[in-house]
Amino acid sequence: MNTVALCVLWTVTAADLSGWIELTGPNVFDLWDTRKEDWTLAESVSLDPKNPRKFVAHGTGNILVNAPKNIGKDLYTKQKFGDAELHLEFCMPKSSNSGVKFHGLYEIQLCDSFGTTQELTGDCCGGIYPRAEFKPKYRHIDKGIAPKVNACKEPGQWQTLDVIFLAPRFDESGKKIANAKIVRATLNGQVIHENQELATPTGHNWTRPESPTGPLMLQGDHGPVAFRNVKIRPYRP
Repeated sequence: MNTVALCVLWTVTAADLSGWIELTGPNVFDLWDTRKEDWTLAESVSLDPKNPRKFVAHGTGNILVNAPKNIGKDLYTKQKFGDAELHLEFCMPKSSNSGVKFHGLYEIQLCDSFGTTQELTGDCCGGIYPRAEFKPKYRHIDKGIAPKVNACKEPGQWQTLDVIFLAPRFDESGKKIANAKIVRATLNGQVIHENQELATPTGHNWTRPESPTGPLMLQGDHGPVAFRNVKIRPYRP
C-alpha cells in the first residue's frame, strides 16, 4: 500500500470513530432519580435458571438492565437529537418485548421473534412498530413496517442494532415538508430497512406533533431487557 492510500485509509477510519456520545451512565437520562429503582448498572446479565423469561444481574458495570424487577419505567435522554446515527447492543429473555424510539416517537421494535415462521410485521424484532389506538381497547390499526429479514437471535444472546435516522423537515412556518426516514438499519449485520419513510410517529404516538429534534427513548416497561454499548452521534447526509 502506498503512502497516499495509507493516509486516506487512516482518515476514513478516524472519522468513523469520532463524535459518538455514550448513553450508558445515569447522567445522560432524564428523571434518573425516579428510574434508578427500576434499572441496574450491571457487569453482566444471565437468564434466570428458575425462569427463562427473566434476567439476573451480576456485579456493577455499564450494562443497563431493568432488574431485579424485570420491568421499569422508560428511559429518555436529556439531550435531544435531530438526524442521528445510533449503535446499541441489547439482550432479552424468551418472549420479552422492548424498543428504541427516535425523538421518543418513532419506534424500532425489539422483541423475541427468534425462529418465527409467521409473516413478518412491524411487531417483529427490527420492525417499525404499527400505529395503535387505545379505544375501545389497545389495538394495532396497521401492520407497521416489517423488517426485510428475521435477523433475531436466540433469547439470552447479545444482539446489535445500527440505525441511521433522518428527522422530519419543516419550513419556516413550521409546516412539515418531508417525513422522517430510516436511511438504513441493520440487525445483527443484516439489513432490515433502507430508505424507509415514516409518514407518522408509531404506536399510540402517531397523532402527536412532530419536531426537528427529540430525545432517544429506551423502552423498559414491556419486559426484561438489557442494553450495552449504547451510543449516538449527529448524522450529516
